Amino acid sequence: MRQLLLMLTVALGSLWMVFLVLQLDTSLPLDLIHSHSWLEYKDYDFGPESMCNCSAIQQGDQEALQEAKLLTITKHFRKTIQIPDEYYISQTQDCRKFKSKRKYITFPLSQEEEDFPLAYSIVVHHKVQNFERLLRAIYAPQNIYCVHVDKKSQPSVQAATESIVSCFPNVFMVSQAVSVVYAGWPRVQADLNCMADLYKASAKWKYFINLCGQDFPLKTNLEMVRMLRSLKGGNSMETEDMPAGKKWRITIVHEIANGTIKSTGKSKSQPPFNLPIKSGNAYIVVTRGYVRSVLEDTRIQALIEWFKDTYSPDEFLWATIQRIPGVPGSTRPHPKYDQTDINAIARLVKWWWHEGSQDSAVYPECQGSHVRSTCVYGAGDLQWLLENHHLFANKFDTYSDPIPVFCLEKHLRQKALAESEAEDFFWSP
Repeated sequence: MRQLLLMLTVALGSLWMVFLVLQLDTSLPLDLIHSHSWLEYKDYDFGPESMCNCSAIQQGDQEALQEAKLLTITKHFRKTIQIPDEYYISQTQDCRKFKSKRKYITFPLSQEEEDFPLAYSIVVHHKVQNFERLLRAIYAPQNIYCVHVDKKSQPSVQAATESIVSCFPNVFMVSQAVSVVYAGWPRVQADLNCMADLYKASAKWKYFINLCGQDFPLKTNLEMVRMLRSLKGGNSMETEDMPAGKKWRITIVHEIANGTIKSTGKSKSQPPFNLPIKSGNAYIVVTRGYVRSVLEDTRIQALIEWFKDTYSPDEFLWATIQRIPGVPGSTRPHPKYDQTDINAIARLVKWWWHEGSQDSAVYPECQGSHVRSTCVYGAGDLQWLLENHHLFANKFDTYSDPIPVFCLEKHLRQKALAESEAEDFFWSP
């Protein structure tokens, strides 16, 4: 009798899984459904970047890297990688077909992942293709996603993003969008608004991760879950003593005028509660408790008000909150607890002044291009990226060089499906 009940349980679970999959694509053979091979990326799923040999690129093969570099400068390549916003508006008219064609994973790949949902804030201002490929790479039905589109963005960007978002029950547009200003307070406000919406939308998620449209994951969802579990309720972000060269950013009053931030020359008052201001960056990986403190702790509310007229407050606010006593997952303000962006897991970024070919450099030279002193990764950076422990890296640009994203997409999807089969979640009693 026990064996019969066990067989029935497995059979019913399998039938439910088949039902879920058939909602996505009714033309799939059952053997493909069972193996998940229908979710594997094929070269025909991509554009001209599929001509590259990603396996060789990942190994640092110089011939493959040279071929990739030559490909990116050809006129045909540069023309065909441009995907207009209208494409996404058209394709998402039939959401089921869109998700099937784009091979979104619409069911949890393991019980471990289903039991550890994540919350994402994604701030976008242009280049919808970047956003859609990022969303596809990190999408899982148990997670929840808030998307903020800059109010200054082109109408086509807003419409295309909303069209994509409308296809997923666990992805939503922020309730209150703002006009983002580089190095100004509105960049922080965009994340704060998403934080509040995510906190209200679900009480299940465990960690919050903020992203921008030019980020891309270096780990599968399962790898992220396991790395976050290993934090044991801690947060991960850059948080260090304030460098002397950055002190002007928080000691002089700044204001936004005509869409840019400018110094007034006036001195700022001291921080509330004599809180020590720490230096960090815009990228964080934090617990739900940390987010609750941001939204409800009166000390942090006062700190938020104080930061609103500083320069690039996203580089200081999160790092400072992380060192406030009583904030869940925080650490003591003593320098012994400082954490660099290299040691944290939130984001891997190459700054040109830290690049070099010598061992004394923080990381090897950028193999792509630079925007605002930040490396926009090329194919030659891929091997180095995958050697690091970070969850995400920045920056990528599919409109100028989609090859790094293409290779990461294939690598991560193959790994995720292999992990799922190893877990044998759906098909074992």
